[in-house]
Amino acid sequence: MGSGLLGRALHDRGDPPLRPLPDQVAQLLRDLDAPPRLAAHLRAVHDVTHQLLDWMAREHPSIRLDRDATLFGAATHDIGKTAHPAELSGPGSSHEAAGRELLLAHGTAPALARFAATHATWSRPDVDLEDLLVSVADKIWKGKRVQELEDMVVARLAEASGRTVWEEFLSFDDLLTAIGQDADARLAFQAAYPVERVR
Repeated sequence: MGSGLLGRALHDRGDPPLRPLPDQVAQLLRDLDAPPRLAAHLRAVHDVTHQLLDWMAREHPSIRLDRDATLFGAATHDIGKTAHPAELSGPGSSHEAAGRELLLAHGTAPALARFAATHATWSRPDVDLEDLLVSVADKIWKGKRVQELEDMVVARLAEASGRTVWEEFLSFDDLLTAIGQDADARLAFQAAYPVERVR
């Protein structure tokens, strides 16, 4: 039954529909017997990251981003919660380093495994725009706004585009407001799946 719930979390369309995770990530979650709620959460953040990247491609086509790496990062950012399942329903940061190590142990390149550790440490000086976008997606999927994080993204966009910070802020704010409108549906999708692995 557990694999059935995990399978549903990985493949249920949702309303509004959520994109599926990359095949290799879905298989890794199956191999790890991931909690169904984790799979649902990763799908929500992965889907929102698609929306952020689509907007970036339209609004800032000259900014070079590694789209595939960013989507992989979104799809695996909380994978360490397979080792720390209590952090699915409560606070904690043990999953961050654990997720990076887990991905490395499964043959993931360090440049991709990094997102498991960086998604909650956006203030570090070595964090790239891709990392910041995954961090934003991990907040806005549920309608949460974090001003410091958003300001960092806006500053980087303004620096790259030559537009004013205010112009970039207004454009980014409009995007996040639109994405946030489906937050309740994404939260309901995630809540429909249990935190516990059902055997």
